[in-house]
Amino acid sequence: MKAKRMLSNRRQAILQTLSMGAFALPGMSALADAPSSSGRMVLVFLRGAYDGLSMLVPHGDERYSQIRPNIGIPKPDGTQKTALALDATFGLHPACAALLPLWQQGVLAAIPCAGSPDASRSHFDAQYHWETGKPGSSSPSAGWLNVLSGMVGNGVGLHALGVGESSPRILSGPRPVQLVGNGLSATRAGTLAESKTREAVLQLYAGNEKMASAMLEGANNRMSTAAMLKTPSMASSNEQQAANNGAGSPQGLALDAKHLGTLMQQNRQLRLGFLSSGGWDTHINQGNVTGLLANNLSNLANTLIQLRAAFNEPNDVVIVASEFGRTCAENGTRGTDHGRGNVMWLLGNRIQGGKWHGRWDGLAQNQLNEGRDLPVHHDFRGVFAQALAASLGLTKASVADVFPGFRWDDSLDGIFKA
Repeated sequence: MKAKRMLSNRRQAILQTLSMGAFALPGMSALADAPSSSGRMVLVFLRGAYDGLSMLVPHGDERYSQIRPNIGIPKPDGTQKTALALDATFGLHPACAALLPLWQQGVLAAIPCAGSPDASRSHFDAQYHWETGKPGSSSPSAGWLNVLSGMVGNGVGLHALGVGESSPRILSGPRPVQLVGNGLSATRAGTLAESKTREAVLQLYAGNEKMASAMLEGANNRMSTAAMLKTPSMASSNEQQAANNGAGSPQGLALDAKHLGTLMQQNRQLRLGFLSSGGWDTHINQGNVTGLLANNLSNLANTLIQLRAAFNEPNDVVIVASEFGRTCAENGTRGTDHGRGNVMWLLGNRIQGGKWHGRWDGLAQNQLNEGRDLPVHHDFRGVFAQALAASLGLTKASVADVFPGFRWDDSLDGIFKA
């Protein structure tokens, strides 16, 4: 009888906590103590290997139009039907016209030949390497953003947020993280928001306090997130959800970005954000100025504009990456196949923007990896390492704890302003 009374009291206390609006996200009590200048880093990961040579168009290389007669983006002529000139070497895909002012303002930059030192062209393997920060290793490992979250704020509290995927590898590990669903699902409180359902589920967990607490913690997080995000403007969105190996579609990425920005602005303890989308594996009918890829790039540009609005403080940085690049030449089905090096993008006030960084040797066949792909002149970890130091204040020694075995790339030291 006493055990029943104790269980009932505990259940009532938990239900009262929920009903009284324990809707504050973890860490919200420390909001006032969070320094406003704390840098935040957001990674946008494009699953499927996006075609960087269509977004950052090497119009200054005559071979580009020769090896891409159908899918190449025409040389700049001042119209929206050609590449938008950035300099004598590169231009921007016209679907990304919204990003041109950011380039001109000096807050957007590109690294044209970045990637993994591992030669795998398998989506599964390459994504695993990127997300664990351990190229070439398939052994079980925590995601590097999870490792990093344990180093931010002296390892105390919740510091990482993922929007879109249910369990991205990059956030998996021993550190607590917050995960929010794709698109409009993030604004739905779920079945446990109804008191009778919660009561029934609690009865199922009677006698197992640990399981009951875990279930209620998850339910509370989902309800608090939904309550925060469910504003009139968001509720009226027509965003349609889609999935690509657990990631949302490019069409839904901007809404996910809006949710991520809202949550990280509300909770300043969250300093690491992760977004992803699928739909970038363009083997067939890739298109050029218009078409499948152009539509995806337009959605990506809108996403970056959304993120720029939310993350524009001095040390904030947004990074765009993909697991590998695509072949420099188009294939027989007017698409591109799996390649090696690719273009990474950085956005933020401390970026030495309005320019590209690193090594670029052009598209001559003898300059390409195996005569077909962009080479990897810069390890992707080298780009992230620059951001970890400039935005989050990590030392080179600390970066080595995030990326074991990585050697600092001095040639990228000019990406960020001192």
